[in-house]
Amino acid sequence: MTEPMAALRGYVQFLHERDGVRQVKLSRAARQGLATLAGKTKAAPVSNPPVAAVHDRRPAAAPVAPSRPAPVRQPILNPAAPVQSEPPIEITGSSKIEQLRHLEERAKACLKCSHLVSRRHNVVFGVGNPEAKLMFIGEAPGEEEDLQGEPFVGRAGQLLTKMIQAMGLTREQVYIGNIVKCRPDMPPGAPGNRKPTKQEMETCVPYLRAQIEVIKPTVMVALGATAVEGLLGPVGTIGSLRGKFLEFRGTPLMPTYHPSYLLRNQSNTEKRKVWEDLLAVMERLEMPISEKQRNFFLKA
Repeated sequence: MTEPMAALRGYVQFLHERDGVRQVKLSRAARQGLATLAGKTKAAPVSNPPVAAVHDRRPAAAPVAPSRPAPVRQPILNPAAPVQSEPPIEITGSSKIEQLRHLEERAKACLKCSHLVSRRHNVVFGVGNPEAKLMFIGEAPGEEEDLQGEPFVGRAGQLLTKMIQAMGLTREQVYIGNIVKCRPDMPPGAPGNRKPTKQEMETCVPYLRAQIEVIKPTVMVALGATAVEGLLGPVGTIGSLRGKFLEFRGTPLMPTYHPSYLLRNQSNTEKRKVWEDLLAVMERLEMPISEKQRNFFLKA
């Protein structure tokens, strides 16, 4: 009984490694055959017993003789493994403006997320100065952004514009983009916006990586936890990460609260936290900082 059972276990192990089969079911005839073999074990060894019938999710495979060597393990795709990010996008063009235009054309023609494609009005690629030293990164377009085709134009976007102006800059001097270029779809009539899924981010983020490679900003600001996750993965909460420079492919990355958070939490204490993050960015960029700027939101 030992030899045929060893062969059966080897075959089951082979199916598990090749096809991901975790459990097999023997036919009635196979179970009867094994019981018969068990009764004959003391009498004499069986050189070529019938192979048990194994049922799996694939067509029946050819029987494996007990005397055959153990099968060689083959690489398999683990169905439980996380979805892998899309490959890098090729960058073409002789100038930054041309390279970004080619990337935008490809993004506008993208059909990979069919559920987003069917509901979007515009692909929101990005806006700003291709030579920008500072780049702001959000998570995904909202309703207003989807309608206008430009990132951060709704209420949160208007607040971001004021934050940029408080730094002594304009929107035209920086670059603004998102992890996901299409608005995450919502049920018809449902208010608000939703966070993009992990798969949506992994599918779309190569466009942002290509934008970063073209622009080569000196410093980046990640607006909210989703922007950080899209770039670096799930590294922590925004409350624990903000105020400290991280790094994305050699570029300093400052995580801070999303402007929409400040719309919900308008205390000077929370505003000051974001402003301190932006002051650190200004210092890294070697921008002049006035005494007035240093004192923003310190008074109750």
